[in-house]
Amino acid sequence: MEQIQLALDTLFVLIGAIMVLAMHAGFAFLEVGTVRSKNQVNALVKILADFAVSAVTYFFVGYMVAYGVSFYSPAATLNLNNGYELVKFFFLLTFAAAIPAIISGGIAERARFGTQLIATAVLVGLVYPFFEGMVWNNNFGFQDMLKEAFGAPFRDFAGSVVVHAVGGWIALGAVVMLGARRGRYTKDGRISSHPPSSIPFLALGSWVLAVGWFGFNVMSAQKIGGISGLVVMNSLMAMVGGTLAALVAGRNDPGFAYNGPLAGLVAVCAGSDIMHPIGALVVGAIAGGMFVYMFTLTQNRLKIDDVLGVWPLHGLCGAFGGLAAGVFGLEALGGMGGVSFMSQLIGTLAGVVFAGVSGLVVYGVLKATLGIRLDEEEEFNGADLTVHKVSATAEQKTSW
Repeated sequence: MEQIQLALDTLFVLIGAIMVLAMHAGFAFLEVGTVRSKNQVNALVKILADFAVSAVTYFFVGYMVAYGVSFYSPAATLNLNNGYELVKFFFLLTFAAAIPAIISGGIAERARFGTQLIATAVLVGLVYPFFEGMVWNNNFGFQDMLKEAFGAPFRDFAGSVVVHAVGGWIALGAVVMLGARRGRYTKDGRISSHPPSSIPFLALGSWVLAVGWFGFNVMSAQKIGGISGLVVMNSLMAMVGGTLAALVAGRNDPGFAYNGPLAGLVAVCAGSDIMHPIGALVVGAIAGGMFVYMFTLTQNRLKIDDVLGVWPLHGLCGAFGGLAAGVFGLEALGGMGGVSFMSQLIGTLAGVVFAGVSGLVVYGVLKATLGIRLDEEEEFNGADLTVHKVSATAEQKTSW
C-alpha cells in the first residue's frame, strides 16, 4: 500500500507538472495574439527559449537555493520513491519558468533576445528561488517569525505572490528600464494605437492558461491525499467572477474579457484552499475589474508601455490575492481559518518590494552593460525579421 501511495503521489504531481507546462503555450499564444504581426515569431521562440534556460538554471542552481536540494547523486538514488522528488522538481520548475514568461509579455516588441535570456538565467537561478525558499521552505525562519508574531504563517497556497506578484513586479522594473515602444506616445501627448494582431490567438492563449490553471492550483497540494474539491470550485468561481467583471468594466472589449478570467485566477491562488466559493467569486470579480481599470490607467495616464498589462494582471492582482486570502479565508467570512491578515500583509509587501527592487537592479545592470533594447531600425522592422530572419506571414517574405 505504501508503494501504491508513492506511485499515486508521483503521478498526481506529474499530471500537475504537465498541465502547468501546457500553460506556457498559453503564455506564448496570448502574447502572439496581442503583439503586432511583425513580432509574433519572436513571441513564440522567446517563451520556448526562456523555458529551456529556466530548466537548466533551476536544475543546477535555483532549486538548491530554494530547497537546498541538488541532483548530483547517482541516478539510482535520485529515482527512489518512484522518482517523486524528480517529478516535484519538474512541477516547481514550471512555476519558476512562469517568471520570465510573465515578464515577456510586458517587454514585448522592443527587448533584445539574447539579453533577455541572460536576465532569465539570473532571475530563475537566483532571484525567484530566494523568495520562493523563504515562503515555501521557511528559509531564514521567515514563516516561523510570522507565525510567532501573528499566530499564522504567510499563506500562499499556489503562488499569487510567490509567482504572480513577483513576476509582475519584476516586469514593471523591466518595462520602466526599457521605455515605451517607439511611436507609442507622441511628443504632443497623443497615444498611438497598437491593436492586437489576432484576437483568436489571444483567446486561445487565455483558454489554455485557464485550463492549465486547475493543475497549477489543485496540484499545489503535491500529494494525492491533499487533493481538494474546494480548490477546484474556488478556482472556477474566481475565473468566472473575473470574466464577468472584466466584460462589464471593459465594455465587451475582447482583450479585457479574455484577461478577466486570468486576473481572477491569479488572485485566488493564495487562498484557494481556504476560501468559501462565494468569497472566491467576489475575489475574482474584484480582480477582473481591477485589471481593466489599472491597465487603462497604466497605458493612458501613467504612459507605462506594458504591452500585455502584466503588471496590473500579475503584479497587482497577485498582491491583491495575497491580501484577500487574509480576509476571505477567515472563518467569519465562511473560510477555513488558520490565516492572519498581518502575516498576509507582511508577506505580500515583502514579495512586492523584493521583486520591484530586483527588477530594477537586474535590468538596470543589463541596460548599462549589454543593452536591453533593439535599436530604432530593428524595432521598426520587427523582432521577427531582426532576430529570427523570418516572418510569421507568408506574404511578408523578405530575402536576407
